[in-house]
Amino acid sequence: MKGNNSAINGKKAGKDIIQGRFFSLDFFKRNAVYIIALVVMTLAYIANKFVCQSSMQEVLNLKVELANAQTDLVNASADYNSMILESEMTKLMREKHLGLTAPDDPPYELKSK
Repeated sequence: MKGNNSAINGKKAGKDIIQGRFFSLDFFKRNAVYIIALVVMTLAYIANKFVCQSSMQEVLNLKVELANAQTDLVNASADYNSMILESEMTKLMREKHLGLTAPDDPPYELKSK
């Protein structure tokens, strides 16, 4: 008789869905815990997706900022390297009137015996 009873319940459920009585107040009272859990999980999913998208955007912005900083580093390094050339040092000594002169002879190493 169980098989016959489930068939009747299945027909009744189908009839209730068609007539719009499946989602009655009684349904919501019986399944309130499940409905609330489903709503909370859905909201948590949406919030998690928003946080992930925000984090990904921040990572992309930081990558752009890093690329700009690396470019600035290369430019600063090139400027520094051009400033330490002997010709640039000589030019700066003349412009600043420091009273210094660049040696004409190349540096040499002293060897002890």
